[in-house]
Amino acid sequence: MRILAIETSCDETAAAVVEDTTILSSVKFTQTSHAEFGGVVPSLAKRDHEARIDEIVNSAMLKAQCSMLNIDAIAVTVGPGLAIALEVGIKKAKELANRHNKPLIAVNHIEGHLLSPLATLDTSPYPSPIIGEGIKGRGINFPAMGLVVSGGHTELILIEEIGKYKIIAETIDDALGEALDKAARILGFPYPGGALLEKAAALGNPKKYLLPLPMAGKEDQNQFSYSGLKSAFGRLISAQKKVLSTQEINDLAAAFQNRAFEHLTRVVTKSITPLPPLNLRGGGESNEPRVILVGGGVIANQELRRHLNKLGEELNLKVYFAPTELTGDNAAMIGIAASFKAEKKQFVKDFDNIDRLPRWRIDQGITPPFRHPS
Repeated sequence: MRILAIETSCDETAAAVVEDTTILSSVKFTQTSHAEFGGVVPSLAKRDHEARIDEIVNSAMLKAQCSMLNIDAIAVTVGPGLAIALEVGIKKAKELANRHNKPLIAVNHIEGHLLSPLATLDTSPYPSPIIGEGIKGRGINFPAMGLVVSGGHTELILIEEIGKYKIIAETIDDALGEALDKAARILGFPYPGGALLEKAAALGNPKKYLLPLPMAGKEDQNQFSYSGLKSAFGRLISAQKKVLSTQEINDLAAAFQNRAFEHLTRVVTKSITPLPPLNLRGGGESNEPRVILVGGGVIANQELRRHLNKLGEELNLKVYFAPTELTGDNAAMIGIAASFKAEKKQFVKDFDNIDRLPRWRIDQGITPPFRHPS
């Protein structure tokens, strides 16, 4: 089934055309109007989405070399995310579905990140551990594990089957991506600063400065927490009482990033280890490694990938990362998630009843609890 997917959950206006897990096109516009405010301003996000949505959808269709006659269904992110940003994508998706008499598929944004490692590209496969294979030939059976690490979410998820999820561990305050951006801002980097922090950290010594390890000794509580680390980092910077040199900034960036990633891997290890091994096998043979799908914007960080690859080796986990191009918010991942829903005929029955779900959790079921817009 060929699906036109739309994503406007935060500050990316995105559209894609996907056939099963094959990406025929993926287009997005990243908003820059939020930089001066140090974070996403919902009203500005909505305005920019409204200004770009038609252009982005048309561009995705053009790049896929298809018309609405070739589209079998429309998919759209309905949550979680910024309510008034989600509203723009939903409105456009309903308009297209109504005008062209197409089925509509509602998708959870986190499920999109979770399933993004299953992507393949039509002519030039993305550089992932499942290059060119797609879901039909990837050799992954379920149950499996999933890890989503983004600006707004840090969740370890048991994938009982596609569409049926259980959150094993999640953040109780800041998400990892948010914490990295805030640490970057403390160091003076512009928003969003996570990628700049990564570049600085690559040139620094992570052992030069000592930072506390979050939730030390409490990892078995299955909780991620970054607010304490962020506060300690701010105090450490203030205690320097001088203008920091470039090398000091690099060392501080490395220290924060290393501690943040160490906390993530420790909690994942503690959370996965007690789970029954036979329920997480990657295939039918008992000696095959367990599987974990990893997605989300922070997964673009190469140092984090190294940490998780090491974890995979230690826990006998086969790690499947999202392609770098699909780590940030995008519509292709929404199309991929929608393709599985389409196989099960999970379409929106009443277009008038579809609404934004800014706090929709991935473990709240396949079909979202829509309500009439107020």
